[in-house]
Amino acid sequence: MSREEPSRDSAGFARRLMRGCERAALATSLEGAPYASLVLVAADLDASPLLLLSDLAQHSRNIAFDPRVSLLLDGTEGHADRLDGPRLTLLGRAEAAADPRLFARFTARHPSSAVYAGFADFRLYRVAVARGHLVAGFGRIDWIDGADLLFDGETGPLAGAEAEIVAQINRDHAAAIDFHARKLLGREDSGWRMTGLDPEGLDLRRGGDTLRLDFPAPVPTVEAARSALARLVAEACR
Repeated sequence: MSREEPSRDSAGFARRLMRGCERAALATSLEGAPYASLVLVAADLDASPLLLLSDLAQHSRNIAFDPRVSLLLDGTEGHADRLDGPRLTLLGRAEAAADPRLFARFTARHPSSAVYAGFADFRLYRVAVARGHLVAGFGRIDWIDGADLLFDGETGPLAGAEAEIVAQINRDHAAAIDFHARKLLGREDSGWRMTGLDPEGLDLRRGGDTLRLDFPAPVPTVEAARSALARLVAEACR
């Protein structure tokens, strides 16, 4: 049964799904008929979804006709009953975004996409989220306004420093990244790399596997992000 006013926890839970999922079902309008396809997805620092699509694909032609889209983010993997797991449906508009920073963020999240990201017929889209429908489990269902779904703090300074910080952590603290990945997984994997940083956490990748490491509290400034990462490094060195 849906609640009329979603809780702050619901919005935070939904945003973690937005940041953690790397694939989504994209629904567009094929001259008024629903058309669904599977796409790779990344998230900007405020959690807005990013899509890299070929102009030749049917969903891109549909977006040119009608930019309204829906994305289904599926967090049910690992649940014995998949329908009892969390998922989030987003409604919004796909807007072309010719921003090198967003291209870099997407290709860091999906290294295989770097092969075709520079092709003239590929275009990056940022989804302006209007609202989301969260099913967090049995009886936990909420409609959440887009303004509540997205991180509402300042992200500009961190966006400007992200690439430098990520490169530094990967260069100087690879062992700490492996430590925290193993802590999340409960097994002895190594070779993890940090692919992205945002005010609420960081993204890790090893081959085809991805992990999300959330901060205990949001980091609103570059200094706060560096302090949070220093604490993670110090924990790994104990």
